[in-house]
Amino acid sequence: MLKGLLDSIVLIFTGDSALTNIILVSLRVTGISLLISTLIGIPLGIFLGLKRFIGKRLVIALLYTGMGFPPVVVGLFVYLMLSRAGPLGQLGWSFIPHLYTTGAMVVAQIIISFPLVAGFTMSAVLSLDSQLRLQLHALGATPRQALWTMLVEARVGVLISIIAGFGSIISEVGAVMMVGGNIENATRTLTTAIVLETRKGDFSMAMALGIILLTISFIVNVAMLRLQGKALDQ
Repeated sequence: MLKGLLDSIVLIFTGDSALTNIILVSLRVTGISLLISTLIGIPLGIFLGLKRFIGKRLVIALLYTGMGFPPVVVGLFVYLMLSRAGPLGQLGWSFIPHLYTTGAMVVAQIIISFPLVAGFTMSAVLSLDSQLRLQLHALGATPRQALWTMLVEARVGVLISIIAGFGSIISEVGAVMMVGGNIENATRTLTTAIVLETRKGDFSMAMALGIILLTISFIVNVAMLRLQGKALDQ
């Protein structure tokens, strides 16, 4: 056990090429997925938190269902949709990702993280004082100014929504393995590589990957907590 740990540390600090490639693929896929989920999820969460419309309860119910959706089922859904026999695969459009590519992995991770970002953002907006919007309008604020002020007030909850979205996909295994195929130097991520190396009995590499994964998660959460602390101090 100790020898495996020491070997894993050596792998990390010697810049093993296979390890580096896995890290880069993971960061690229997770980063793109989180960015798209944030750009879509935050506006939707704000809209659901502020607006009243017919069918709102149904939309929120679907959103909550998505927040608890098993990732492996998401992987199955994306696989069926993008396969050659699937509805999107049959179209043959160039912008539709193919299976066993990073594009397919991004699609799966967006479906996993998007409901969390939207749901937590909606909760943050709903937690604001119900009279705040009326007070802003009474002070002469334009709809855009009022919306921005409310978003600033809910910034801590929005940051938490981004953290939740990140955590849901950086550690995901089943969906990305199903649609990405865990292909070496192409679609192998930290989590899928850990599973593979453990099955192979290469515990040094598996532990190295685990250390990197934990380090990335720790750094991102510390950064978010610092932003959250600054937001609370203002």
